[in-house]
Amino acid sequence: MDNASLVSLSYQLAAFRSMDVIANNLANVSTPAYKREDAKFEELIQQVQPAEDQSGPQTLSFVSDAGTVRDLSEGRLDTTGSPYDLAISGKGYFVIQTAGGERYTRNGHFTLNADGVIVTGEGDPVLGDGGPITIAADDGDIGIGADGTVSGKQGQIAKLRLVTFADERALKKTGASLYSTGQTPEPATEAKLTQGMLENSNVQPVIEISRMIEVMRAYEATATLAKSADDLKRRAVEKLGTVPG
Repeated sequence: MDNASLVSLSYQLAAFRSMDVIANNLANVSTPAYKREDAKFEELIQQVQPAEDQSGPQTLSFVSDAGTVRDLSEGRLDTTGSPYDLAISGKGYFVIQTAGGERYTRNGHFTLNADGVIVTGEGDPVLGDGGPITIAADDGDIGIGADGTVSGKQGQIAKLRLVTFADERALKKTGASLYSTGQTPEPATEAKLTQGMLENSNVQPVIEISRMIEVMRAYEATATLAKSADDLKRRAVEKLGTVPG
């Protein structure tokens, strides 16, 4: 494969990767607290030997996939009225106990299981300072303060753990709106909770669709470049075949 084809292929792969990331953003437009992502690329420069009609070293520019960048901006808060729906304002994450250990999320769509434990939609317990939080039948209406204090008619029941990290972008997605990290969690002293509300995804569909159109146009331009290079080689071969021996 010649250099033009290799360069074209690297750009086409970058377009495919960008389209995957955009499609995932659009698929999660209704996921509470979902953070949109951008594909990140790096330019890879390679020096090659000159062709017969060239002089001096030649430089080729390839595209290298460098992962994704997460947009940490907060989504809009919407009222749900559910006492166990919680929205975080500011930097902070809920702590969730899973079979794989502690995980972290900003998706505050919680409920009670059959045992009265506050859990996620997947049934994993939401942790307070003393572990999972259990609501008794005689606790009455539950109030959750801005600092995470959970109270019933008998007084304080527990306090939700809210944590943050030195590098939020280093958190790794593990599915179901959960993140994992090797960083040590720190108390999220500046985070505030609002009961009966959820943070929306920060994905803006119109912007994502516009980006999708831009990526499609870039892919088409690259495909045209590859086709032009192939046509040039085909014509050269055809002309070579007509040269008398």
